[in-house]
Amino acid sequence: MIFSTITDEDTVKRYFAKFEEKFFQTCEKELAKINTFYSEKLAEAQRRFATLQNELQSTLDAQKETSGLTTLRQRRKPVFHLSHEERVQHRNIRDLKLAFSEFYLSLILLQNYQNLNFTGFRKILKKHDKILETPRGADWRVAHVEVAPFYTCKKINQLISETETVVTNELEDGDRQKAMKRLRVPPLGAAQGWYFSNEIVKLIGVFKMKGSTVWPLIRIYRGGFLLIEFLFLLGINTYGWRQAGVNHVLIFELNPRSNLSHQHLFEVAGFLGTLWCLSLLACIYGQDTDFPIQTNPLILYGFMLLFLINPTKTCYYKSRFWLLKLLVGFADFWLADQLNSLSVILMDLEYMICFYSFELQWTAKNALLENPENQVCNTYAYGVRAVVQCIPAWLRFVQCLRRYRDTKRAFPHLVNAGKYSTTFFMVTFAALYSTHRGIVFRAITFEPNSLS
Repeated sequence: MIFSTITDEDTVKRYFAKFEEKFFQTCEKELAKINTFYSEKLAEAQRRFATLQNELQSTLDAQKETSGLTTLRQRRKPVFHLSHEERVQHRNIRDLKLAFSEFYLSLILLQNYQNLNFTGFRKILKKHDKILETPRGADWRVAHVEVAPFYTCKKINQLISETETVVTNELEDGDRQKAMKRLRVPPLGAAQGWYFSNEIVKLIGVFKMKGSTVWPLIRIYRGGFLLIEFLFLLGINTYGWRQAGVNHVLIFELNPRSNLSHQHLFEVAGFLGTLWCLSLLACIYGQDTDFPIQTNPLILYGFMLLFLINPTKTCYYKSRFWLLKLLVGFADFWLADQLNSLSVILMDLEYMICFYSFELQWTAKNALLENPENQVCNTYAYGVRAVVQCIPAWLRFVQCLRRYRDTKRAFPHLVNAGKYSTTFFMVTFAALYSTHRGIVFRAITFEPNSLS
């Protein structure tokens, strides 16, 4: 039996009328929030701009009294020839340049807030009209959004223009190009086109090494390959986020001026990938040269480490410094999750250090390709391997406990801590099983009568 419900037209109209009433009430509530927030931030920006202008004028007046000069462009003395008072003023000017730069960034963010909210209202009201087949959404936008203070107020544009003028005339000697380079803010959510590195990272190799094992070579080079692959895939993710309008810069709390775009990530991955290929090829064909092949991985990973800790302000210095701060300090949640995914890299790094310390035969020409008798590095015999394997899970475990301490919420923080703690048990039992199996295997192989 088929049941059918027949609803009269008046009931349908009342339902949609009630829905529209609630919809527009929600829109009015959100519009009021946006207007209030925008007004507060605009007033704060105006107060801050006035404060910066007063500080700048005070510095210029003090400079005029000290040196008799009226503008910064008239100063030509090197810093080391300045008196103590002039050095203080020079430092104040440098601080003011930084303050104006950060203030300009806040203005651009507020301007983006203004544009994005208007676009959001326009799209949601357009979708409303399309689904319900009515023009009331467009009428509401004209009557409420297009006359709202957050949209009609152009003071933010005036503040941006005045900031550019002040920085150009007073802080950059009238050089507008230099001023705009200091104030420049890259597009925070604009989609950018694909960019491929000129270096195509590829390797087609056939291993035909009779009487040798390539396992040490694979273990040593696998970690570097996975790290380069991670950088490349992160670049693809970044591109996808930008295309989808996801503001990953805000989500991951990155610096809007110095974060790496997908082009930069592709460049780094392509450059390091090319070096990785060259190093591996040098190992594979190193038998035909007098150059010891065991030095090739050391050169590769030494260069990669130098690239990361390079103290000069080159090769994405700010991004590298940010990463080093997280690695040396307490890694944030996102990075700790990535370390859990990259635990194989840590294991291969531990294997490489152990192999070069205990198993490598430095006097042998093809040391990396030979099969040493002492296979200590591929076991849990000395305990370090198990500890390294637990490091990523330990970071997340401690972070979950810290979040529970701060929020007093058992779910999800204690639940997550319990999830990551299972890694400790898994590694412990795997180490015990592997060690016991090795003992039994050696007993059977070398002393078969001892088990009888």
